[in-house]
Amino acid sequence: MSDIRRIGAGPRMSKAVVRGNAVYTAGQVAEKTKGGSVADQTREILGLIDELLAEAGSEKAKILSATIYLSDISTFPEMNSVWDIWVDKQNPPARATVEAKLVAPEYKVEIAVIAAK
Repeated sequence: MSDIRRIGAGPRMSKAVVRGNAVYTAGQVAEKTKGGSVADQTREILGLIDELLAEAGSEKAKILSATIYLSDISTFPEMNSVWDIWVDKQNPPARATVEAKLVAPEYKVEIAVIAAK
């Protein structure tokens, strides 16, 4: 277990787990902008992902895959308007976006990534 590092570990889950040269994040949701627009929530979540990756010794250019959950798939263009500004254009990850019922109605976006170190 010494080769596994957990970031933001709680009783149920960790915000991120680092093993070897891989970083796995839990699905990140917006707390400050909870209940706000999809764009605001996406912007906050991507900032959280930036922070987690930095703490793990990685960065967005090293994201291998991203899974994005939207409570309403019709907000896909709004989420993409923020994602497209944020994503490293030289190193875009593989990505899936799906509509899903999230844990609370105030959450409109959840994003999880896997990155290399």
